[in-house]
Amino acid sequence: MTDGDHPRFPLFCPPGAADLDGVRATLDRADAAGDAFGSDLAATLAWVRSVTRPASIAATWELLAGVAARDVAAARMLEPHLDALAILGEAADAGVGPSLDTSGSWGVFAAEAPGVRLEARRDGGTWTLHGTKPWCSLAADLDRALVTAWVADDRRQLFALDLRDPAVSARSGPWHARGLDRVVSAPIDVEGAVVVPIGEPGWYLDHPGFAHGAVGVAACWWGGAIPVREALAEAAAHARADQLARVHLGRVDVALWAARAVLVDTARVFDAGSSASEGLRAHRARAVVADAVEATLAGAAHALGPAPLTVDRSHAQRVADLQVYVRQHHAERDLARIGADIAAGAGAW
Repeated sequence: MTDGDHPRFPLFCPPGAADLDGVRATLDRADAAGDAFGSDLAATLAWVRSVTRPASIAATWELLAGVAARDVAAARMLEPHLDALAILGEAADAGVGPSLDTSGSWGVFAAEAPGVRLEARRDGGTWTLHGTKPWCSLAADLDRALVTAWVADDRRQLFALDLRDPAVSARSGPWHARGLDRVVSAPIDVEGAVVVPIGEPGWYLDHPGFAHGAVGVAACWWGGAIPVREALAEAAAHARADQLARVHLGRVDVALWAARAVLVDTARVFDAGSSASEGLRAHRARAVVADAVEATLAGAAHALGPAPLTVDRSHAQRVADLQVYVRQHHAERDLARIGADIAAGAGAW
């Protein structure tokens, strides 16, 4: 897919926005990679290392959605890299993080799981990590990562970790995924790796950009669903298409159109400056986009039947990738969190 095939560019930015030339150039480099983009891990990560983070949130989401429209796995590789760069930039601006070499490819490992724990210990002025961190996507292939670990007062703190340190061991699994099979998300074991603290305990979860990164993931979901909509449009335009084909297309189009409107408005608010309800706004936006993507996948399954899932490699891979990726939304649990916030008096529209 090229910009010429995608007349909606720009999706989230006002036409003529300063960042758009850079976004377009980055997408052009992705197109130049051809079939290797997303499927060839080494080639895609080399491209990720070359990407410069846009200055605005709208342009960042523009880039993420455009990449996901080309390949969902490539967007899954790029999104945490850009998020890490944004976190480091915000920490530096706030004076809570040292100036670091940000070259290479980055991940963000902040998940927790029962039975495993990563702890940070301080000896004088040196911090080291000890234990196991779950859900570390591409840890065996990335250069560095921002990692949360538990500190003495049983709070989590963020650290910059060199994944090439011999004290870091990346597991190869278990990872039996059919979607995002190229993006292995398995634990790492760490025993004494020296790390650099970023912010004080609790800073990572409370920093303003946390909400921005959360919706960046949703921009990837949205962009990944656009080619599925195009497949529905092509089917509905066929001479033998019936009214049901058009109903499915209409339902999907409306859902994605509404989700795009939410992303545009959310980017506008976030780019304008901090808001007391940014966390709630982020959860609302993610819920709207997740619902739209799930409606798209269901509509495609009903309208197109099994054929594209069995004979169209690109479509089948995209559907499988999206099914795994959108599960970063926690469904009813995230809705319950929104409801709790509203019940507590938060969140004026």
